[in-house]
Amino acid sequence: MLTTLLIFLVMGTVAGLIAGMFGVGGGVIIVPALVYVFSLQGISADVLTHLAVGSSLAVITVTAISSVLAHHRNGFVQWHVFRVMLPGLVFGVVGGVMVAVNIPGHILQWTMGCFLIVVALQMRLALVPTREEGNLPGAPVLLGGAGVTGIISALFGVGGGTITVPFLTFFGMRMQQAVATSAACGLPLAVFGATSNIVAGWQTPGLPDYALGYVYLPAVIGIAVASAPAAKVGAQIAKNLSDTKLKRIFAIFLAMIGASMIAKATGIF
Repeated sequence: MLTTLLIFLVMGTVAGLIAGMFGVGGGVIIVPALVYVFSLQGISADVLTHLAVGSSLAVITVTAISSVLAHHRNGFVQWHVFRVMLPGLVFGVVGGVMVAVNIPGHILQWTMGCFLIVVALQMRLALVPTREEGNLPGAPVLLGGAGVTGIISALFGVGGGTITVPFLTFFGMRMQQAVATSAACGLPLAVFGATSNIVAGWQTPGLPDYALGYVYLPAVIGIAVASAPAAKVGAQIAKNLSDTKLKRIFAIFLAMIGASMIAKATGIF
């Protein structure tokens, strides 16, 4: 048990740094890592991936608070954009959870891996060119993008930054502002997503002890304890990096995680 707790603490530190730097909530690290750890614990394959997704969203609730406060102090959060996107985020994530619980775990893993690689290619190679800085779309487009973000967050247990950051930078928002605004969007996604996973997974057969629906409390506590302070450090690192460097690091990171998810889903390792 002690070894498992130490693993959760290390995961929390890495996830917190990533959340602060990239505004992605840390789920792209937490979900693959939890899938691996849960499989070693002998948790049923029928609930393993869904448990990882729900637990990740619960952790992101804590991580996002710390990350948002740090980015707000740096002056990068675009609150007027957040307010427009909020309804789409909430409806998207609640609906997405209802869909996710009916999808087999290995399909979720494979789909998430492909999604992360596509996003990484867009960020690194600019397959779809970005627009001029400051040329943000109107409310309908922002709401639509927020709805898609909510669905993806629910399916893959991520804070939404993997879609929100590229979405906002495509429309010309500076990388630091996009990361900070994405972190703000991640908080309602995590709160409503985690709550929906608790309800959807309540009394599901095969869940381990100390699980509330699809949220595993030992993992949430261990990861959250380490992730909150690490998120502050990550936000400070992001503040001191240029847009170009931040995009490059973000793209490489996403591609590596995406490839590992595909390999896991297809049984390569």
